[in-house]
Amino acid sequence: MAASTVANLRVVTNQDAPTLRAATLDDAAAIARIYNHEVTTEVSTFDLVPRSIDQQRDWLRARSGAFSAIVACADGEVIGFGSLSAYKERAAYSTTVEDSVYVDRAHAGHGVGRAILSELVRIARDSGFHSVVARIEASGTASRALHAACGFELVGIEREVGRKFNRWLDVAVMQIVL
Repeated sequence: MAASTVANLRVVTNQDAPTLRAATLDDAAAIARIYNHEVTTEVSTFDLVPRSIDQQRDWLRARSGAFSAIVACADGEVIGFGSLSAYKERAAYSTTVEDSVYVDRAHAGHGVGRAILSELVRIARDSGFHSVVARIEASGTASRALHAACGFELVGIEREVGRKFNRWLDVAVMQIVL
């Protein structure tokens, strides 16, 4: 396994894991493809409207430092992405971040999400954050299992806080203290 640090991202490569790297504007179409599938067919995001390529580029431009997006690639193709975001706007929350991880459904269950989330936790720790929070649609057992495997604990359930596909959705809140 080879590892190097590029802009606070440890690029990791080996035969069994995807390559992780900082996302670029050139990744906007692939990220939008993965994300928009979740928007239109799944409850893993509470967004209701797919993103255009320009909106995805704007999202990428707004990301910097510890809040930069990362992508997982296999055979030169983006197969997943993740990012850290500010948890809440008020200053007292500034030491906590929220993670987002999305994997192309064709690559689910092969360790891609775990590689992305592990790297996000490392970035959060190295950036001096105290905790990472995940807000997961409560029936999302795969995402909850992924977070548990990376050291997150369930800290609560928010009941019926979202509505998508004509049904009320609960959110499981998971957290890791770094």
